[in-house]
Amino acid sequence: MPHIIIKGMNIVDVQKISKQLLDDLEIIIDCPREYFTLEVAESTFIVDGEKVVKDPFIQINWFDRGPEVQDKTAATITKHICSAGYKNVEMFFIVLERDKYYENGKLL
Repeated sequence: MPHIIIKGMNIVDVQKISKQLLDDLEIIIDCPREYFTLEVAESTFIVDGEKVVKDPFIQINWFDRGPEVQDKTAATITKHICSAGYKNVEMFFIVLERDKYYENGKLL
C-alpha cells in the first residue's frame, strides 16, 4: 500500500516515469518501495457515442498520511505525468481504514 491506478495514459509513458516516480514517492510517503503497486488500467473513454482521448485520471488507494503528505504526493505524481507530455492530470485519494484491510486473510 499505496496502490496507484492510472487511467488515460499510454503504458509506455508510465513505464518511462515509473522508476523516478517511485523513487520520489518512497521518500515522501516514507514506506518501502515493495509496498507500492503501480497499475495501468486500460480505459476507453466515450462521449456522445464516440471514442475520445481524456486527461489522465489517477486513483490512489492508501492509508491516511495527513494533508501535507497527500499534497506532496499529488504534486509529485502530477509533475511526473506532465513530464511525459500530458498537460492536465485529475487525481483522487481513497483512504482505506486499517481495521478493514486484510492481507492473506489477516487483519493488517
